[in-house]
Amino acid sequence: MKKVVTIGGGTGSFMLLSGLKKYPIKLSAIVSMADDGGSTGILRDELGVLPPGDVRQCLVALSESSEKLRNLMNYRFENGNLKGHSFGNLFLSALEKIEGSFIGGVEEASKILNVKGNVIPVTEKDTNLIMELKNGKILKGENEINHDFEIEKIGISKFYLNPKAQANKKAIEAILEADLIIIGPGNHFCSILPNFLVKGIPEAIGKAKAKVIYNANLVSKKGHSDNFFLSDYVRTIENYIGKKRIDFVIFNTQKAKEKLVEKYQKKGEKLLKIGKDNEKRRYKIVKADVLNEKITSYKKADSLAKMRSLIRHDSEKLARVIMMILESGEYKNLIKEII
Repeated sequence: MKKVVTIGGGTGSFMLLSGLKKYPIKLSAIVSMADDGGSTGILRDELGVLPPGDVRQCLVALSESSEKLRNLMNYRFENGNLKGHSFGNLFLSALEKIEGSFIGGVEEASKILNVKGNVIPVTEKDTNLIMELKNGKILKGENEINHDFEIEKIGISKFYLNPKAQANKKAIEAILEADLIIIGPGNHFCSILPNFLVKGIPEAIGKAKAKVIYNANLVSKKGHSDNFFLSDYVRTIENYIGKKRIDFVIFNTQKAKEKLVEKYQKKGEKLLKIGKDNEKRRYKIVKADVLNEKITSYKKADSLAKMRSLIRHDSEKLARVIMMILESGEYKNLIKEII
């Protein structure tokens, strides 16, 4: 059975894993631990726990339990002192306290939810994301970074974790043993790159024999990547890895509905473009229809709803393209033998 590792966080990982779990592969989801917004941020501050939000989404995506149990994990309270909190976040924070560690809590939750594969927090360290801009401004935490819209305009001087964090050993093992590593989709500075700031992760990807896929985002983020072309995303990721490791990039070709595009344009965001395709590159661009044509809606209790994407990848379409890439080597060898 082929071993597939995903690296990311947030709703991007949820969507990706929901599609991949339907295939006969051994899945390991490495999850960012930089989240400090919404329900997760409150729990971190008040209980001193590690961020449960992104891990919760991955557990639910890979759960083979009943739909009711999965819905319960994503249920968000709309009133009272618990307003804005998801049940799953509270559940994971309680398990962390009971088990004495976040890793132990995640492992116990995986058993309860009958999870297919492994959900692996990228680090066990309680750390925070720090971004220093070229004008001296310091953004502390994912939430501040996510809500600052002058990052690209001013420029980034430093981007790091404080305190420094060492990778979870299980994450390193999963990467080194993988047949395929999948990066993204997700918020570039808040869900994807934080994983590569963890000591040991870039080094493991550099040593791994696996092919690496990057799932390109559908749209830019206002103030973060307004002028990014596809190659800019790839370049920054490989800069943090410290090596050119991306073999394939999956790029959506399907056009979103005009009304939706207009909504994004009003927000100052635009659909991602490949840009100049005549530059030298080692990776192959896989152009495919991976768009979910349904408009995503969010509940009022979700305090971060305004920051979330209205359009997303289609989990089943994206998984099919990924599996084609994973199996393409076998087909290629077979064709050679037939010829």
